[in-house]
Amino acid sequence: MKSLSVLLVFLVMVSCNKGGVTNKPLKTEIDSVSYAIGMDVARNVQTNVSEMDKDLFIQGFVNALDSAELKIPQDKVQVLLSTYFQKKQLEARKKQQEEAEKRALDEFGDVKAEGEKFLEENKTKEGVKVTDSGLQYIVLKEGSGDKPTPMSRVKVHYHGTLADGTVFDSSVDRGEPATFGVGQVIKGWTEGLQLMTVGSKYKFFIPQELAYGASPRQGGPIKPFSPLVFEVELLEVLN
Repeated sequence: MKSLSVLLVFLVMVSCNKGGVTNKPLKTEIDSVSYAIGMDVARNVQTNVSEMDKDLFIQGFVNALDSAELKIPQDKVQVLLSTYFQKKQLEARKKQQEEAEKRALDEFGDVKAEGEKFLEENKTKEGVKVTDSGLQYIVLKEGSGDKPTPMSRVKVHYHGTLADGTVFDSSVDRGEPATFGVGQVIKGWTEGLQLMTVGSKYKFFIPQELAYGASPRQGGPIKPFSPLVFEVELLEVLN
């Protein structure tokens, strides 16, 4: 917000001098610094608030200085600005994600197609249940203990593979159960764990959109758009 204020003050100075910007020579170091700051501010304005209505900005600036009747209450200003820039950040992040997904799809479209085929065939197999989200699961053993909530921490044993059976992670192989928050894992796990009671063992077939989608860990064994298969045993709900 402080940086924005500096940018806007600069804009009003320029806008109020529409008759012509003073063309002063750069004679001293501070002259050069002053000019460089102006260049930097202009670049930031173009990057961050290029769509701003300068006339309305000048009106707000002058009204605030003159204590005139304001169109926006003073106590609403920071909330309005914070909301706007948060929205801009979310829009920029969404655009980056969409561009990254498009690049990944160009390279790994075959993985996506194979995964969709695997899940389409799998859901017709005996014992496979499908949730509204598309998560598929088989009950290997039903327990009788508590069910976790999204806020719970749980202790589990699991064995994770790709659709072709390649093992990429396994607490069973390590011989040590894993502990984590139900809401801190991929969507397929978060949903699946809440179906289970302590003592249960389920097999999950997780669509890529409920797993890592287009952005798995770089350099790891999971390719973009890969469905994942987990055998999960819920040992304990810790809280």
